[in-house]
Amino acid sequence: MNHRNRSDCALLASIEPLTGKRFAQVHGQKTKKEYAIFMKELANQYPEATKIRLVQDNLNTHNTNSFYENLPADEAFELAQRFDFFYTPKSASWLNMIEIEFSALSKQCLNRRIPTKELLKKEILIIVKKRDNQSIKIEWQFSIKKARNNLNRHYDKVNVTNSKFKEI
Repeated sequence: MNHRNRSDCALLASIEPLTGKRFAQVHGQKTKKEYAIFMKELANQYPEATKIRLVQDNLNTHNTNSFYENLPADEAFELAQRFDFFYTPKSASWLNMIEIEFSALSKQCLNRRIPTKELLKKEILIIVKKRDNQSIKIEWQFSIKKARNNLNRHYDKVNVTNSKFKEI
């Protein structure tokens, strides 16, 4: 999950990479309130799931505080229990598969000026729905070994013994 911000709106979206299932919302801004609304609806997309694993970036709104600040405490707690959050490291957005989806959206409509928020929202949601209906999957190219090698400079900063992950 992630979002793309334009000067006049914010796109929140998720993708299930192995099935191609997508979900998106377009909001006028990107605050904790919009994140809570999106996450509540995302949880509703999976009524049978006890846990939803979610990869997302470290934006300050992307945490359960957003739930508690915008929903009644019992509802916020229930929603927080539905998710396992996995945060991508800073400067590693390439680990978040939704970025691939944003790239596809950019090529289809976000690369040009769209005169109104309403038209922008309509176009984005049509494209997302079309891609969802086509069940376009993501073929992930990174293994754990490749990811560790690419991120090793960050590992070394945290703990020098992580140099063992350097590819020889």
